Amino acid sequence: MRSYRDLFRTPEFTPFFLSSAGLTVAQTIGGLALGTLVYRATDSPLLSAVSMFGPQLAQVLGATFLLSGADRLPPRSTLTGIGLSFAAGSALLALPGLPVWGVFAVVLLQGLVASLGGGVRWGLLNEILSKDGYLLGRSVFNMLSGLMQITGYATGGALLAVLSPRACLLLSAALYAGSALAVRLGLTARPPRASGRPSAAATWRTNRLLWSSSPRRLTYLGLWLPNGLVVGCESLYVSYDPGAAGALFAAAALGMFAGDVTVGRLVPAALRPSLASPLLLLLAAPYLLFALHPALPWSALLAALASVGFGASLVQQERLMTLTPDELSGHALGLHSSGMLTMQGVAAALAGSVAQLTSPAVAMTVMAAASAAVTLVLATARGSRSAGRAAEPGPGPVPQPTSAPESVPVRRSEREPS
Repeated sequence: MRSYRDLFRTPEFTPFFLSSAGLTVAQTIGGLALGTLVYRATDSPLLSAVSMFGPQLAQVLGATFLLSGADRLPPRSTLTGIGLSFAAGSALLALPGLPVWGVFAVVLLQGLVASLGGGVRWGLLNEILSKDGYLLGRSVFNMLSGLMQITGYATGGALLAVLSPRACLLLSAALYAGSALAVRLGLTARPPRASGRPSAAATWRTNRLLWSSSPRRLTYLGLWLPNGLVVGCESLYVSYDPGAAGALFAAAALGMFAGDVTVGRLVPAALRPSLASPLLLLLAAPYLLFALHPALPWSALLAALASVGFGASLVQQERLMTLTPDELSGHALGLHSSGMLTMQGVAAALAGSVAQLTSPAVAMTVMAAASAAVTLVLATARGSRSAGRAAEPGPGPVPQPTSAPESVPVRRSEREPS
């Protein structure tokens, strides 16, 4: 599969694409509205950040107990149910008089439900597309995420100027319901990819298997940690500049779109593996300048430049799929998505805590420095491991595997929309 035209000629790709577009717009409008609602009520950078990114904290529970369902549940029904549950949750958040503790209870329940979504969604994409189409298809979805986040945050910012946050949450609920309807009507029913019933024990067994490989561990850590720490910077946009948060989110989404286009379509395949660490450093470096408290448009320019670095996730996901057994693709992608979103939630809470003690600008700089440091540590670990392998004596030439360095069959299958 060589072009975007080939993708959209693939049966079911277009309705799947459109349903994801509606989902992303719903997430961005609803998240911005909720963060604004909580900040107006509490004047707390911490609570505002956690309200927007708190659902990700529940991803760790999903990764622990529910993730085996990513390959053991029928994908169309599961995605439809997830969309409808988010519609109901967003409508509940819009209720007048809902206390702050009630807001966070709903947010955490939404995160628990969403923990299945990444594995089911990206495992289904792997079924819809041919094996050579996954990277191109995923790059299109990442670009879609960038464009829809630009649209969602720009629209959400404009709507919040004339409507209440609760009205925007009701609009978000309607968009979630529309996305669920598109999945139900546009996709065919498929059986689960793996046999057996979803269970916590099956989830644990597969997580241990995936984590047992050192190359996969380093890949997962590279997908989770630098990305999550930088999303901690983004979680402070509302408290950094309440009147321009929508513009900052839109600028960041524009940068992410540019990075995904470049990596997914323009960079030669032979060059991609060497770009992960440089892109992750680019993801963090511009936020170091937020200590100077730049005003618009400089802060928007820095946010856009940094988000080009999110293109690193495409390179890392491609590597993950070359290291993953065929029948575990949905679970592996779900573990990536859950781990990444969990880290984003943890980083949002950490960034908010630092901002409470210092200022949002200082907290953003601290999180960016931590992200860059983690990237350098992981790059050193990968280099040391490669050097160690090269130095090991062998009895002779080792036959090259046809698909992956594992002894099991392999096929190629989440910035997740936050």
